[in-house]
Amino acid sequence: MSQIAIERRQAGRPAAGAARKGRSIERRAPTAGARAPGTARSASRSRAAALSLEHRLLVGCVASLCLLGLPLVLSASFVDAIEAGGSPYSLFERQALFLGIGLAVAVAASRVSMEQLRRLRLVLLGGGLLLLLAVFVPGIGHGAGGSSRWIGAGPVQIQPSELMKLAVVVFAADLLARRARRPDPWRAVVVPLLILVAVAGILIMKQPDLGTCMVIVCTTFAMLFAAGVPARLVATGFCLLAVPGTALALDAAYRRARLLSFLDPFSHASSTGYQVVQSLVTLGQGGLHGSGIGASPATWGYLPNGYTDFIFGVVGGNLGVFGTIPVIALFAAFTWAGLRVAHREKDLFTRYVAVGVTCWIALQAVINIGGVIDALPVTGIPLPFISYGGSALIVSLAGAGLLAGIARRQAPAPAPIVRPAVSGTR
Repeated sequence: MSQIAIERRQAGRPAAGAARKGRSIERRAPTAGARAPGTARSASRSRAAALSLEHRLLVGCVASLCLLGLPLVLSASFVDAIEAGGSPYSLFERQALFLGIGLAVAVAASRVSMEQLRRLRLVLLGGGLLLLLAVFVPGIGHGAGGSSRWIGAGPVQIQPSELMKLAVVVFAADLLARRARRPDPWRAVVVPLLILVAVAGILIMKQPDLGTCMVIVCTTFAMLFAAGVPARLVATGFCLLAVPGTALALDAAYRRARLLSFLDPFSHASSTGYQVVQSLVTLGQGGLHGSGIGASPATWGYLPNGYTDFIFGVVGGNLGVFGTIPVIALFAAFTWAGLRVAHREKDLFTRYVAVGVTCWIALQAVINIGGVIDALPVTGIPLPFISYGGSALIVSLAGAGLLAGIARRQAPAPAPIVRPAVSGTR
């Protein structure tokens, strides 16, 4: 090979190496920029996790309240279970069975589409009203403690007023979604809902069940307000129901005495104020730390209806102030998450269902706790997810399942598009 060829070959090697180096840089550049899609995926996952916070809160709050209720029902019910001639654990075992059924219903409800639920609105409403009427039929309806609220036979009994809470929410949500934007919302939505609530309220008050009637009325008007119905129309409708409703509630002497005794329960400690006084004493004895599960005086029958309407007093007696605050916080977190789900929802029917279920459970908790601590009159409604009772627990879990399903189906917000940086040689 000639000297000129050798020199040309040696001179060409650096150029080739530089070319190969340039190509390697070009190949590495996309690899270095490939981290950006990973960053985008992690951002998408974090956003999805942030948007599913409401779903996790709903499920976590309901599960915590249900699990807390089981030992409290056991500690407050075994004396009554023995006096009824059964096993000390009979009421606890039934509550555990109700909880199992309720969880299955909640899972099924979370998978029901809103279209299917909307088609069932008239079935739920008509069935609920018929069951309310069946309570007064001899041989079908059953009473306890001066109230006729149950239908069924043997150990299988249901409380139709609990079913009406869900039925009214679904029907009102459909009516508001179709008519709330009309020019005359008074005739379009307020009057029909006033008629519905009045009919249901009269049937429920005849049982009598003032607490459930209050929950249904307040939930309905909360949904009207959330649907954008003018406040003056909402207030007018509320007054039209509140005036005759108050007169009906105060008509009977025993209801009047019970409702007014909360002003000074210690003056009626041996009669209508007895339960409230015992509840306040139980709460006071619990102090900050409580007596421990099963060590409170409420365990030995000191607090009547301790495992049903007054179970919040059992919470304070067994767990103290440090136990009651988390219970209130769980209901507050449930309410916040439910309203957030409703706020994010675009479909009007689904939004109003979320508002209705959230307000129903939150208002029921407020009314129950208010009665136990003597801030509101005692109305005889259970504390959601905690108190003993099959119908109340199962229907409340069905509502919570619907709400959790709405939260689960909500689409996460799109993640920002991150374009990979491209580097290379000119």
